[in-house]
Amino acid sequence: MLKTLTKTALAAVAVTALVASATAQDFSLRFQSSDPAGNPNFELQQGWTEAVKEKTGGRVEIELLPVESIVAHTETQDAIAAGILDGHITDTSYFAGKDPAFGLIANPVGAWSSPDEMFAFMTKGGGKELMNELVEPYGLHFIGATTPGLEAFVSKVPLNGVDDLKGLKMRAPEGLVQQVFAAAGAAPVNLPGSEVFTALDKGVIDAADYTVFSTNHAQGMHDVAPNPVYPGFHSMPLVEISMNKTKWDAMPADLQAILEESVVEFAASQVAALAERDLKAVEEAKAGGKITVTDWPAEERAKFRTIATGEWSKVAERSDNAQRVYDVLTSYLKENGLMQ
Repeated sequence: MLKTLTKTALAAVAVTALVASATAQDFSLRFQSSDPAGNPNFELQQGWTEAVKEKTGGRVEIELLPVESIVAHTETQDAIAAGILDGHITDTSYFAGKDPAFGLIANPVGAWSSPDEMFAFMTKGGGKELMNELVEPYGLHFIGATTPGLEAFVSKVPLNGVDDLKGLKMRAPEGLVQQVFAAAGAAPVNLPGSEVFTALDKGVIDAADYTVFSTNHAQGMHDVAPNPVYPGFHSMPLVEISMNKTKWDAMPADLQAILEESVVEFAASQVAALAERDLKAVEEAKAGGKITVTDWPAEERAKFRTIATGEWSKVAERSDNAQRVYDVLTSYLKENGLMQ
């Protein structure tokens, strides 16, 4: 009897020790970004990892790797599920090939006119819950969303409206964004951000849906594509910060809360920083005299939005998940007067 009690007591002590160890455990994580090193987005993301370390008192440290460091930009989801990576910061559109729902929630082209509208949908309109419904079956947990903001459009040729998109060779993320541009008459292809400059320079493409004006300018895009459209008429991507679900579940609640809070703060700071940089970059570009910045008139923007929203329902027909995203998204937009 004494022997049995001793074993039981030892087992209880062992369980208690394991729980205490898990609670006090440090987490060293490796994330991959969909942005290249030196890109302003990547630099801001590195700032987020530093903030996480500070906020958690060093209990969570994240090594952030640039795009393609371990796997291709379209393969990070699988790599996280397999434990090759612990997480990613990436445009959710890249996984539309697995389920069209990813493309619809990532960039419902024409839905948002500001980052705040998208963030409100994620936090109050069911967007966060939708994201976890989508990613958790793939072994991930969605921590939160950010965005570089409303993107500019890079072009080697003048673009004054929708008609100029016809036949345009251009880069766009896989999924709904490509579908909308194709519906507008363009010829979109999927390329990682790291290949956009070279593709423009070599004439493989003539235009690109890539990122915000200041980042395009800093990377020399306007040197080879001097006819940008700003403000953008087309795209504001949801950039997800997600990690391995098993590792997320192993984290104590206080660390989970800190991570979620850190993403909200990071999203706000990223949007503000890039918007300020955009204004300065546009002034610099115009002053140089070699770049023609075009702002589409309201009627052309309305034409493009009509094309875009007409494609949403087509995407919804392709999977149950896509239909679920469509229903939640359109209900939210209508309830909040955002479908005019």
